[in-house]
Amino acid sequence: MKSEKLLIILVLLFFSTASTGLAQSLQLNGYARSYMGVLIGADKNYSIMQNYIDLSLEHKSNNVSLKINPYVYKNTNEDMYADLRQLYMDIYFDSFDIRVGKQQIIWGKAEGVFITDIVSPKDLREFLLPDFSEIRMGITSIKLDYYLADSTFEMVWAPVFTPTNEPEDGSIWRISPTLPAPVTFDYSKKEVKANLENSEVFTKYSYLSSLIDFEIMGGYMWDDSPALHMDPTIDSTSNKITAVTVAPEYHRLSLAGGSLSTSLGGYVLRGEGGYFSGKYFETDDLNSGGVIIKDYINYVLGIDCSFMDINLSAQFIQQLILEYDSRITSDEYENMVTFLAVKDYFRETLRLEFFAYIGLNNEDALLRPRIVYDVSDEMDLQLGANIFTGDKGNFGQYNENDMAYMKLKYSF
Repeated sequence: MKSEKLLIILVLLFFSTASTGLAQSLQLNGYARSYMGVLIGADKNYSIMQNYIDLSLEHKSNNVSLKINPYVYKNTNEDMYADLRQLYMDIYFDSFDIRVGKQQIIWGKAEGVFITDIVSPKDLREFLLPDFSEIRMGITSIKLDYYLADSTFEMVWAPVFTPTNEPEDGSIWRISPTLPAPVTFDYSKKEVKANLENSEVFTKYSYLSSLIDFEIMGGYMWDDSPALHMDPTIDSTSNKITAVTVAPEYHRLSLAGGSLSTSLGGYVLRGEGGYFSGKYFETDDLNSGGVIIKDYINYVLGIDCSFMDINLSAQFIQQLILEYDSRITSDEYENMVTFLAVKDYFRETLRLEFFAYIGLNNEDALLRPRIVYDVSDEMDLQLGANIFTGDKGNFGQYNENDMAYMKLKYSF
């Protein structure tokens, strides 16, 4: 961590003391934010108390450019954390571009969910609550974009696997597996070695016209979340499980999918879907290792419109496990809808917003009302809440984490 802090400090010193010629061609923007959240249950504990700064520094010269995106945050009673979200170079040619370095890559049309948006892993240490620009992590990769009329061919090679950031031990977002015996963890198989054989490859074809926007993509990658392999210890006398060893391990996953959007009258119609091969699903059969391999389909259908100056958006999301096995803890069909409503007031200086994830299988939800007031062109004040309903499912499992929050954000 000390080396990361030193790196960020050196980067900032370099640009702050750069020559006049470089400073004139350098673009600097970013934001600083203070963020306070409090649980609104019985204990009223603070869920977060954070100061955060995100910087974007870009330098362009002829057919090349450089971007550096460091960020630093400090949570109360924790050490300062610093890292680089992005650090890449662009090289521009007549019909294609090459981007080399650590970068965020965004695919797909869905809003608030990840279907084919699978290139950049996710930072889920605070579940889905941060802005998606902060949830998506940068990966070290080489990206090639080739342009042909209204079409773009994109290829991404990631030489090193970067997994999703899971909640840390002691976090209110950390959910441990519920098992009928004491658990120990074996992390000996969790590492994916950095070598050519373990690299990831993604491809995408996209077409954009005045009538339709669609993409076709594929990927041969690692599942960003590890499968939890179970090894039970069984007492020979009682034939009961007395202990369980949990061994997290990453596995390969293949994807073929696509997305599209088009306008029809005053509506925008969106669709996105993917066929995933080789997923390890958790089961309730510990004797078979606690996991089973199945293919699955994940898709979303969405519609956007405006009614009485209110911007509305709704989506239906479904995951379908093929050749379903009754031992799998997930349902064969997992259904969810999302809803977004946004209304501006006072010449767009005040915005009321409501976003909801609603799980249909478990009747659970995450409700996110928010008020954003523009104090000035550079500063806004946000007041909001995250309300979890239900007692099981993706959102119901956090039903004790209801919170209210305030953010003060200065952009430059």
